[in-house]
Amino acid sequence: MNTENKIIIGRLESIDLPLLKIKDLQVRVDTGAKTSSIHADNIVKIIKDGKKCVSFDIHPDIHNVNKLISCVAPISDIRKIKSSNGESEQRYVIKTPVTLGAQKWEIEITLTNRADMNYLMLFGREALGTQFLVDASEVFLQSTGDAAE
Repeated sequence: MNTENKIIIGRLESIDLPLLKIKDLQVRVDTGAKTSSIHADNIVKIIKDGKKCVSFDIHPDIHNVNKLISCVAPISDIRKIKSSNGESEQRYVIKTPVTLGAQKWEIEITLTNRADMNYLMLFGREALGTQFLVDASEVFLQSTGDAAE
């Protein structure tokens, strides 16, 4: 395996989701999860400009539940996803650009209730693609973040 051109990231990183107007969102990198997922409230299928979309609310700051971002995104897919507790659920999938460090690319994210989780977003292995290696002993290697867990 050629690891020479890979970017090393930690088990926690901070990303931007510019189309969703989210900056410095702390995410848990999870190579066991195929698809990335984000905690969303008030998930509703709508039609906007003749296209199937989903509207949803995100609280991007886990320490400030009063901060709310209302989002609308085209529905890319609806998938049956098995969560870590073994239960399956139908989830809306959206595609959106992501920035991690100096890297920018498009990822898929499923919308779900992650209220019981420590991090609002899981960054799954499909989002990692072939450009990253994960050092599970480190945090915030490509981003600034609060290193305290």
